[in-house]
Amino acid sequence: MFYQWVILSVFVTFALLEAKNGKLFKKETEVSDDGKVEAIGTLLLFVITQPLVLFCAGALMLALFPQYKGVLEQRSIFLHIALLLIFDDMMQYWWHRLSHSTRFLYNLHRAHHNAKYMSVRIIYRNNFFYYLFMPSLWFSGVLIYLGLGWTYAFYLVVKLTVITGAHAEWKWDRILYQTTWLHPLAWLVERTISTPSTHSAHHGLRADDGVTNYKGNYGNLLFFWDVLFGTAKITRRYPKEYGIEGMFYANWKEQLCWPLYKTPRKAQKSKNVATQTVSNHLQQESESR
Repeated sequence: MFYQWVILSVFVTFALLEAKNGKLFKKETEVSDDGKVEAIGTLLLFVITQPLVLFCAGALMLALFPQYKGVLEQRSIFLHIALLLIFDDMMQYWWHRLSHSTRFLYNLHRAHHNAKYMSVRIIYRNNFFYYLFMPSLWFSGVLIYLGLGWTYAFYLVVKLTVITGAHAEWKWDRILYQTTWLHPLAWLVERTISTPSTHSAHHGLRADDGVTNYKGNYGNLLFFWDVLFGTAKITRRYPKEYGIEGMFYANWKEQLCWPLYKTPRKAQKSKNVATQTVSNHLQQESESR
């Protein structure tokens, strides 16, 4: 469909901007497993998980509520957008936030933060089950069934453009901060949508660097949810390092398939250290609320 080509064009544009500076496939901090996690994770999402969830959500609605098929199709596009922002984007905010608060979900999400760099490559690097269980994806399937299909396609283009820009190596928001007369616009933009600065802070490695906020900045399309629910940190700067501080090693199979596969641990001591590291991280998350 046309919208899929638009999304692909946006992704390619940001990828080329990274490649122009020689930073797309030559990250100084990447390891051999990174490429596997990113390529396989992205393919799993778009070829299996997303189509499967959307199909199953529609099939369940058809079986349980056949009378509601397309019931909202002729309603206002503003209603459509409001429903998508609440049931897709806000629900994803809460799913993301919950993933940083519980050990089980954090293990599903850790692949995304395992990368020690920001890039368009990492956008969809998550465990297979992270997306399979994601409530917002199921809600989207329901909304499509109710008649929001075309609106969803438009909405998805906008959302994935913002998300791609927020993860990209190219910091498009820097011009807003460096140009004095654009500061009022910067103030509005950074409190409305996710930007490279606000989202990079969520991926920062060191909590004491004055920028990193892995206890917040969870927003995907709208950063407004962080502002509204008290998890926002705006510095107009970017962390110097990215990743997970002190986290145990997990190979590409564990990152993508946990709990079906776990990286062999050489000693019980290592396992205890790993468990304590996760516990400390989640405790820090809880204490921030």
